[in-house]
Amino acid sequence: MTSTTTPIVRAKDVIHKEIVSINGMATAKEAAAKMRAEQIPCLIVEKRHADDAWGIIVVQDLIREVIIPGRSSVNVNVYEIMAKPVITVPADMDIRYVARLLYRAGIRRAPVEEQGELIGMVSLSSLILDNDLF
Repeated sequence: MTSTTTPIVRAKDVIHKEIVSINGMATAKEAAAKMRAEQIPCLIVEKRHADDAWGIIVVQDLIREVIIPGRSSVNVNVYEIMAKPVITVPADMDIRYVARLLYRAGIRRAPVEEQGELIGMVSLSSLILDNDLF
C-alpha cells in the first residue's frame, strides 16, 4: 500500500508580493487615499528605526477610529489608530498553521517575514480564493 502525501504549502507560496507602506506621521486621509489608489485594504506602517516594530492600518481602523466618532481625517495621524506591533508570519510556516494563527488572532491578513524583511502579505481569503488548495 502506497501512501500519497500532499506537499506542504508554505506561507511564502501563497503571498501577494506587493507590500504598500506608509509613514506613521501620515494622516488618516493620506492613508485612505493610498488604499484607494492602490485598491488595497491595508497598509504596513514603516518602522521609525531598526529596533522598532512594523505596524498595520486597515480599513476597519479608519471606520472605527475616524468615521464613526466623527473625527476629521486630516487631524488624525496613522500612528494614533494603527495596530502595533503587527503579527507577522514566518515565510516557511505551513499554511495550516498560518490559517490557525490568523483565525485565532482575529485578523484577516498579515505580512510574511523572511530573514527580518517583509516579503509579502497573506490573507485568510487568499488561502482559499487565490490558490488551488482544495
